[in-house]
Amino acid sequence: MSEVKTKAKLAREAAAVLNKLTTKQKNDALLRMADALIAREADIIAANGEDLERGRANGTTSAMLDRLKLTKERIADIAQGLREVAALPDPVGDVLETIERPNGLHIEKIRVPIGVIGMIYESRPNVTVDAAGLCLKTGNAVVLRGGSAAISSNRIIVETLKQALAGTEVPPDALQLIEDTDRSSVDEMLKLNGLLDVVIPRGGASLIQNVVQNATVPVIETGAGICHTYIDASANAEMAEAIALNAKVQRPSVCNSMETLLVHAEFAERGLPALAERFRDSGVELRGCERVRKLVPWANAATEQDFATEYNDYILNVKIVDTLDEALDHIRRFGTKHSECIVTETKEHAERFLQEVDAAAVYHNASTRFTDGFEFGFGAEIGISTQKLHARGPMGLPALTSTKYKVTGSGQVRQ
Repeated sequence: MSEVKTKAKLAREAAAVLNKLTTKQKNDALLRMADALIAREADIIAANGEDLERGRANGTTSAMLDRLKLTKERIADIAQGLREVAALPDPVGDVLETIERPNGLHIEKIRVPIGVIGMIYESRPNVTVDAAGLCLKTGNAVVLRGGSAAISSNRIIVETLKQALAGTEVPPDALQLIEDTDRSSVDEMLKLNGLLDVVIPRGGASLIQNVVQNATVPVIETGAGICHTYIDASANAEMAEAIALNAKVQRPSVCNSMETLLVHAEFAERGLPALAERFRDSGVELRGCERVRKLVPWANAATEQDFATEYNDYILNVKIVDTLDEALDHIRRFGTKHSECIVTETKEHAERFLQEVDAAAVYHNASTRFTDGFEFGFGAEIGISTQKLHARGPMGLPALTSTKYKVTGSGQVRQ
């Protein structure tokens, strides 16, 4: 039997045990996991160093290496994320609706675990911990399949977490890592109906599309992030500059960073050259339309393909538009339904943008970098869903539950 199927079966058996556990038992396990990460931080950093060295040898970009890198501070943040998840209310067992029927039937709609979740992701080892914490808190077993770039980090992280679970009521088999980094292991996971209840891909567009197009297991699609910021004619210049810089430069390697800046022509005339210099000072390559290049001669020419690209790097497309409608049309054409922002002092424009833009998160006068489970108060997140069924936006604990109806009678039979 393959590694994938063997570990999925172990997870399925463990899920039956998880379903019986109390919130306290699950929280105790999460806190032990957090402590274990801190206790082994030196070993984790050493293993992560192997991944970084391999990445540099393979020509991985600096932005991608940043996604991969673990430091003492980042491990502390990851462990704190587990503690925050432990402190959050447990959605399992919540009564969402109560129905009293005329025939005396008492019906309750309650939250329950999904079962076994397959998580397929790329080079961010923090996702290993976030996914484990969120799944276990909600009573779900999880089968993790990270990318080859982070395999050394993921191995030691999962080893550390499973050792911590051995001293708790949570069965260690509820957490599984697929160590086979060949693409065939992903393809096998996508067909494990009956063992996996859902697959969640988290990574670049090619990974997500492969999962969506080939899975027979249900998929929750998390999105590539071609995120836009539109600076309207009435935008406060200082605010617009701060938001645009933060959206691109604060951490360009993540999915909620800005890839295209749309600028109203009136604002561009007075504010774009200075803003462009701020980007250049931050090491950002600008790719602009012809009108942009007249104001910013050092910008490279932007192509149609550029506007359809998620860079996750210090590269930014810039386009000048004449109206809000033109900006909305561009977002409709190139957006990935992730996060979009308008910077404006015109109330009517803000209201139109927030109403008409089809995205998981829409912003008025705030950076798209806030589309994040921690920033939304969810603790960790398992991904940012860009679909419309079951869950949308940052996926915290409730998104990892399903529902069932408890029906209590006194001998009723249907006529």
